[in-house]
Amino acid sequence: MSDEILESSWKFTQCFGDKAEVEDVTEADIISTVEFNQTGEYLATGDRGGRVVLFQRSEDKNGHGYNFYTEFQSHEPEFDYLKNKTIKLWKVSEKVLKVVAKNNLLDGHIPPPDTISKLRFPELASRENIVASIPRKIYANAHAYHINSISVNSDKETYISADDLRINLWNLGINNQSFGIVDIKPANMEDLTEVITSAEFHPISCNMFIYSSSKGTIKLCDMRDSSLCDNYSKIFEEPEDVSTKNFFSEIISSVSDVKFSSDGRYILSRDYLTLRLWDINMDSQPVKTINIHDYLRSKLCDLYENDCIFDKFECNLSGNGKSAMSGSYNNYFSIFNLDQPEEEIMLQADKSAFKAMKVQSADGSKSKIGVPKDGKNGIRKETVNPDTLDYNRKILNSSWHPKEDTIAVAATNNLFIFTN
Repeated sequence: MSDEILESSWKFTQCFGDKAEVEDVTEADIISTVEFNQTGEYLATGDRGGRVVLFQRSEDKNGHGYNFYTEFQSHEPEFDYLKNKTIKLWKVSEKVLKVVAKNNLLDGHIPPPDTISKLRFPELASRENIVASIPRKIYANAHAYHINSISVNSDKETYISADDLRINLWNLGINNQSFGIVDIKPANMEDLTEVITSAEFHPISCNMFIYSSSKGTIKLCDMRDSSLCDNYSKIFEEPEDVSTKNFFSEIISSVSDVKFSSDGRYILSRDYLTLRLWDINMDSQPVKTINIHDYLRSKLCDLYENDCIFDKFECNLSGNGKSAMSGSYNNYFSIFNLDQPEEEIMLQADKSAFKAMKVQSADGSKSKIGVPKDGKNGIRKETVNPDTLDYNRKILNSSWHPKEDTIAVAATNNLFIFTN
């Protein structure tokens, strides 16, 4: 086995999408979100062109997998896809298509029935099942800026939506009214020092939520304290190391994503270079700090020049809260055991990576090395060279199955599924 490949219990199992190279993919085809539902029965993706694709869990001879279920157009793509300020609630359901098998038309030779008992009624026969997607509610005109987060409450009646400066609370059944529960817009926009980057409801306590900011802070809010949650209950913030402060410090400290653990005890956050695990009862410092791609510190100037330093990487926790994952460049992503975060499993979402490579040996024979056919493709982090990484291929969006060690990652216009 190559020095650059290590054995991993995680296996690549499925890939959905076109085989086109990155340069052939249009902006509209790029996947912008990935999400399992609460049971893991369904998996959805959305792209920048406004399309939603839904996959359904299936059983086959090779075990569990996902099959295409349906696709629909949710939003019309704008010239600038960041203009998305509208939320839509869709109902997706199966309907049986029926056709008339027998009718009550007379052929002209049979006289009209003289009694009700002789009256013939039309008969319908089922032909096929179709999947219908219907927009039930459209929630519009409540955001002045691009919506970066939507989180449904545990009460199943309300949800929050967040943009750069505001978080709104909605009732799922009311689409023409929302309540602003966080508003950080200053009276003079020249005084603006931070923006909201992500928000999520507590998974159990319906009155609590968190939101992160570009200043590297995470704020825990309780709606029982005040109708306007500008005054947070707790703030989670890593103290700045003055000795290492530089021009890029503020940019790379911006929190791009936050996630609660399923029990609500922990918060996982992601900034440009690191993952942090916070205990909700301890806001003085994180429980764990994990370096995702520390090898990029020497490349920050180049990453600033090509705007990659502003990429917003998501993070995810496993259903049992024991593992975390997040993405990087070159279609790399990493999985960590939170009890022993130094035991990192680094994988690559790339079709070519799963093909065994043939090399010419010294005696002239050909042998297969590299990635085994079963999809095991652990990457040794110490072999990663930041000068040779493809920064156009990046894993920004991902989701972890709520009950199993199955993860879905978006790589440009392709969806990859890995299982453990």
